[in-house]
Parts: sequence; C-alpha cells; structure tokens
Amino acid sequence: ENPAWGRHTAKGDWPTHLACLVLLLTTPIAVYYYWLALEYYDCELLAPARAVYTGATTPAQLWEQLRPALVPTWAGARLYGAWLALQAALYVMLPGAHTHGSVTPAGYRLPYRVNGMLVWVVTHVLFVAGARAGLWQLSVIARNWPQLLACANASGYALAAFAYAKAVVAPTHAADRKFSGSFTYDFFMGVEFNPRFAVPRWLQALGGAAEFDFKIFFNGRPGICAWTLLNISFAAYQYELHGVVTNGMVLVNVLHAVYVVDFFYNESWYTRTLDIALDHFGYYLAWGDLVWLPTMYTLQSQYAARHPVQLSNAYAAAVLACGAAGYAIFRLVNSQKDNFRLSGGTMQVWGREPTFIAAQYTSSDGKVHRTQLLTCGYWGLARHFNYVGDWLISFAYCWACGMDHALPYFYIVWMIVLLVHRVYRDDSRCQGKYGKYWTQYKEAVPWKVLPGVW
Repeated sequence: ENPAWGRHTAKGDWPTHLACLVLLLTTPIAVYYYWLALEYYDCELLAPARAVYTGATTPAQLWEQLRPALVPTWAGARLYGAWLALQAALYVMLPGAHTHGSVTPAGYRLPYRVNGMLVWVVTHVLFVAGARAGLWQLSVIARNWPQLLACANASGYALAAFAYAKAVVAPTHAADRKFSGSFTYDFFMGVEFNPRFAVPRWLQALGGAAEFDFKIFFNGRPGICAWTLLNISFAAYQYELHGVVTNGMVLVNVLHAVYVVDFFYNESWYTRTLDIALDHFGYYLAWGDLVWLPTMYTLQSQYAARHPVQLSNAYAAAVLACGAAGYAIFRLVNSQKDNFRLSGGTMQVWGREPTFIAAQYTSSDGKVHRTQLLTCGYWGLARHFNYVGDWLISFAYCWACGMDHALPYFYIVWMIVLLVHRVYRDDSRCQGKYGKYWTQYKEAVPWKVLPGVW
C-alpha cells in the first residue's frame, strides 16, 4: 500500500485531526479579526484584542461591529449571487483549450477545458464598462465588502458541507475518495478528489463545457478572478477617500495582476500542480477559495485604501525589482519542469542534455505509469527552488505597503508557513507514489528549497 499516494489517510493520527479542528475554528476568526482591525481599529493589528481585553469594546459592541460582515442581507445575497452566476456562465460557455491533468491515484487522467484567461478578461472588461456606463462605481465591491464577506462566508460553509455530502452519496470517481475515519479531518481536507457535474446537454449543444469541475471553477473563478477585481475596487475606494491613488497601491495592483494573469495564461500547467494533483475538495479548498483567498490575499489593497502610502522612487523601484525577480524565478522554474515533462524528457536544459531519474508508479487500478524526475537545471539546485520566487514576490506585495503596520505583512508569513508545510506534504506524497525512485531523487537533489541552506 502507498498511503501517501494521493492523500495520507491519517488513520489514528490524532495530532492531524486536532490540527484540522483547530484550523476549522481559527481560520474564520482570523478573517474577521483582520477585517475588524481594518474597519474599526485603524489597521492596528493588536488593537481589536486589546480593546476586548481591556473592556473598551464590550461584547455587545463587538457584535454590532461584526454583524454587517457575519449576517447576510438580501442586497448582499443578490450581488454575490450575481457574481457567482456570472462566473459559472462564463466558465461553462466561453471557449477554451483542452488539456489533461496528472494521473490520479485511481488511474484517471481527467480532461479539462481551460478558459480562465478569457474569463478573466471578459469579467474585468464588463466590470470597467459597467462603471463607465454609470451602472455602478468601481468602488462598489469595496463599499459593499462587509455584505459580500457575509455571503461568501455562508457560501463557503454551504459548499464545504455539500462537497462532503456529495463525496459520500454521489462521488464522481468513487475510487479516488479518501476516508480517514475522522469526520473532522475528512470535512476539512475533503474526501472526493475531483468532484464534477455533467453540464446539461442543451448547454453542451450551445458550445458549453461537458463537465463542471469544482476545483478549477471555485479556485480560479470566484477565487482568483476576484483577487484583481477587489484590488481595482479598493484602489477606486482609496481615491474616493483620499483623492489620490498612491504608487504603493499601483504596485500592489500591478504585482498581484502579474501573478493572476500568469495563473490564467498558464492554466493548463495549473491542472498538473499540487492543488489539483494532491488536494481533495473539502473545507480547505471550498471555504478557502470563497473566503480566505479573496479576503486574506487582498489585505494589501484593503490596507492601502485606508492608509495611503506614497513611496519614494528608490523604495518603489526596490519593491518592483523584488517582485520582478520573484516572478522570474517562479515562472522560469515551473516552466522548465513542465516543458521537460511535455517533451517526454528530450528537451535540453540550460543548453545541455538533461539528467533525470526514470521513475514509475502504480495507480490503484494496477496500471504502471512512467515519468521522469528532473535532476538538472533549477530542479537540480533544490526540489522546490520555485518557492524562492513565491516568497520574493509575496514579500514585495507586503513591502509595497510601507513599514508602518504589521497587518499587510500577513501574506508573507502565511506563504512561508503554507509552502514549508507543502514541502513536507509533497515529500510524503511522492515517497508513497514513487518509492525507491523518490529516494534516489532525494539523494541526487538533497536540498529542499534553498541550495546549501535547507
């Protein structure tokens, strides 16, 4: 058995179950705590806790502060529902290229229609065009953010519950499910690997997609597509509040947009990454895509709207250089491995014949699959050298907000924790998947992320 091939079942692993319970309880608290600090406490990170501890904010006052972002309203539901409906319609109906993901633990190689770049462009054109036509203001999202957050939070929990129920009752691929014996773990991490629905035939006849894939849709559409829309809206909100859009806000928008556009432009590559090839669909992705991502990944623009920071030319240039370097490393490293795999191992790496380990693995249907583990180029430096790029560009996002407050620096802390944890998750998965070949790979490439350091 290869328990780590796909997702570790964690039977009897009570620390993991406890960690999932803690995250279920603390992630919504973190979202609302940061929102309180932004909305009521002048972006001071410790101020909400201090106010509650000292009694300056009573429980009744705290509830009144939180209620707009906790209790959905009909106005907010209509706006948020229209957003989800638009994204679903664009996802299903707009044309896109066809690709296939990695082989799943049960041996499936699922097809995908990737149209994220077109969806992103159409969404942003519609948003700006509607504002130009006087249908709404660009700041409409920022000004209605508490109501939208309340609806997103309710939708995230509903989606997580639905995903769990679907996995138990009507799974798309039953052989790719993972049950741990712990409801908490299964609800948080997810049971079903690639939940999908067949699109109605009449929509397919009109050119619609054949299937509606939960992972691709919820992460890429209401999640990542909302990222840049929120940034634009909070930039407009900054202008309404202060009469200026600072170069710090411009940098945040530009750097975030580069990452988002790269994601959609390379969406076929994304179908072969850990998010698709490792994670099952539970609270972690369902609530995370609808609430955590659009809320916590846009902290810099939310902060800059309330605390405008005009950076010196030298400071701004340093932020831009840091972000550009991070993006270059991120893209070059990821593209090198993806292009190598797509070439069947024949592509030259840095002008030389590639070195690699010819590996094989077995899916649960008994089929043997072959692949190559690259041991040269960037992937000869470290097994996750691409994370260096992630960390540099993540720091640049935060650095663009100046050094006055700790709040906007949450993102770099989060990315360090997330990716360090992912290093070990990936190692566990690959050890179970490739066995002795992964051991050989680790001997050939001993460093995890930073050559000579870690």
